[in-house]
Amino acid sequence: MSALSILRPALLMAAPFLLALGLILPLVRFETLYFFDQTPSLIEIVVSFWQGGDGLLAAIVALVSIVLPFLKMIGIAAEATAAGSGAGSLFYCRVVPHLSKWSMMDVLLVAIVIAAAKTTGLADAFTQPGLWCYAAS
Repeated sequence: MSALSILRPALLMAAPFLLALGLILPLVRFETLYFFDQTPSLIEIVVSFWQGGDGLLAAIVALVSIVLPFLKMIGIAAEATAAGSGAGSLFYCRVVPHLSKWSMMDVLLVAIVIAAAKTTGLADAFTQPGLWCYAAS
C-alpha cells in the first residue's frame, strides 16, 4: 500500500471539516490604534456585505468563497470514489480545473488586504486560524 493511497482518503475526509472551520473561524485580525480590533469570519463578511446593501458583492464573495470550493470538493470526492467510470472522469477533467482557478481567489484577496493594511499604516493585520483552515481545505 503506497503512502498516497493512505493519504488521499484522509485528506478527502479532512477537507470538508477544514472548509467549515475556514468559514466560521476568524480570517484576519485588524488592529486599529491598538484599541479596536476586528476578527471577521468569511460568513460574517458575506453577511455584512448583504446587510450593508452590497448584495452583488455578497453574492460574488459567497459564490467564489463558499459555493465553488464546496463543488470542487464534491467533484474531487466523486472522482476518487468512482471506480473508473467515464462520467466522473469527464466532470473531473472538464469542470474541476475551472473551479480550482476561482475557488482560491479569495485567499489571495485576503493576503492583498493584509498587505495593504500593513503598508498604509491604517491598521495592523494578522492572519487568523480561519484563513489557514480555509487554505488547507
